[in-house]
Amino acid sequence: MNPSSSPTQRNGRRWQRRLPWLGGSLLAALIVLGLWPQPLPVETAAAHPGPLVVTVDEEGMTRVKNHYVVSSPVAGQLQRIDWKPGATVTAGQTVLAVLETKGADLLDARSEAQARAQVQAATAARELALAQQTRAEAAAKMAESDRTRLQALFEAGSVSRQELDAVETRAITTRQEARAAEFALQVAGFELAQAQAVLLRGLPAGGSARGEPLVITSPVNGRVLRVFQESERVVPAGFPLVEIGDPADLEARIEVLSRDAVAIRPGARVLLEQWGGGEPLNARVRRVEPAAFTKISALGVEEQRVNVIVDLVDPPEQRPTLGDAYRVEARIVTRESDRVLQVPAGALFQRDGAWQTYVVEGGRARLRTVTPGQGNGLATEIVAGLAEGDRVIVYPGDKVTDGVRVRPVRVAGN
Repeated sequence: MNPSSSPTQRNGRRWQRRLPWLGGSLLAALIVLGLWPQPLPVETAAAHPGPLVVTVDEEGMTRVKNHYVVSSPVAGQLQRIDWKPGATVTAGQTVLAVLETKGADLLDARSEAQARAQVQAATAARELALAQQTRAEAAAKMAESDRTRLQALFEAGSVSRQELDAVETRAITTRQEARAAEFALQVAGFELAQAQAVLLRGLPAGGSARGEPLVITSPVNGRVLRVFQESERVVPAGFPLVEIGDPADLEARIEVLSRDAVAIRPGARVLLEQWGGGEPLNARVRRVEPAAFTKISALGVEEQRVNVIVDLVDPPEQRPTLGDAYRVEARIVTRESDRVLQVPAGALFQRDGAWQTYVVEGGRARLRTVTPGQGNGLATEIVAGLAEGDRVIVYPGDKVTDGVRVRPVRVAGN
C-alpha cells in the first residue's frame, strides 16, 4: 500500500474492486426474478345459496287442439271451393262445399239399411257427447271452485305452493276438457245431420231433394285450417274437403329424450320461447305419452323420444298471430328450488369417476372432490364438498394443478 495515498483514494479503489461482484449479483437476481413462476390468472366464482330451476330444453310444435276434417258424405261433382286458410266460419251457417249428385245418391235396400244404421250410430254418438259435455262442465266448475278456495288458503299461508299448483293444473285441464267436449258435441250434431241428409236424399220420397245440390255447412265455429280440394272435380264418398278448427285453442307437442321424460310430471310449468313474440308464453304439461318412438338425429344417431303435450295458459290475446304447426322452443321445469348451494357448471369436472373442482385457498389452487346434485347447464347444485363462500375456479385450464399459485382476474357471478 502506498503510504502517501489518501483515504478517499483507497475507498474508491475498494469500490472499483466490488463493482463487478455487485453487478453480477444484480444480474443474477434479475434472472431469478424473470424465471420465477408467476401466478396463473383465473376466473373465480363463489359457492352461494340461491334459487335453482332445472329444465328440459327441446324444440316443439304447436297444433290446434280440436279440429275436424269435413268430408264428402256421398259421391258427386264437387263445385269449386273458394275458401282460403284463415277464413272465419260459423257452425250451421257457412257453406263450405256444394256437391252435384244428380240422383246418384239413390239408395238400394242394402245401402238404405247402412244409411239408417249410420243415423242410429250418429244419434247415439250425439247423446254420448252430450253426456260427456255435461260431466266435463261439472268437473270444470268443481275444479274452479277448488282453485278459488285454495288460492285464499295459500294467501293465508295454510297450504303450500305445490298444493296450489296442483289444483290450478287440474282447473286448467278440466277447463280444456270442457271445451273439447263442447267441440265434440258440435261435431256429433253435424255428423247426425249429415247422416240424416244422406238417408232422406236416398229414399224415394226424397226425389225432389235429389234434384238439388247437396250443401255442406261448417260443423263448428272457427277458421279454415286447410283446403284439401280446391278445384272442381268428381269426388267419391268420404273424400276429405276442408279442415276446420280454432287456432286460438292451441296446444304444443314437445319431443324429449326418453331419459328426460321420466322426470317430467303432469302439471309441470313450461315456458315457450322463440315463438316470434317478445315474451315467453306460459304453459302446463297435460300429458306425457307412455310410448316412445325412434328418431334419427341430425348427427345420424338413433334416439328414443317421447311426446309431451302441454296446454297454453296465457290468453289468446297475448299470442294472436300464433297458429297451427308453428315452431317453439320449450323449457319444461322438472325441479324448482328457492335456496340451494350452487356453483357455475363450468367449475366442475370429472376425473377418475369422481366430480372435482379447484378451490382458491391462500392464493393457491386446491383440488377438492365434491358431490353435485342437479343442474340446469348454467349452475349446479353442490350436495357435499363445498361451503358457502368458497371460491372455485371456473373453466380451469391444463396449467391449473393442485397447489399452483393463482391470481383471480375476473369474478363470475358474485
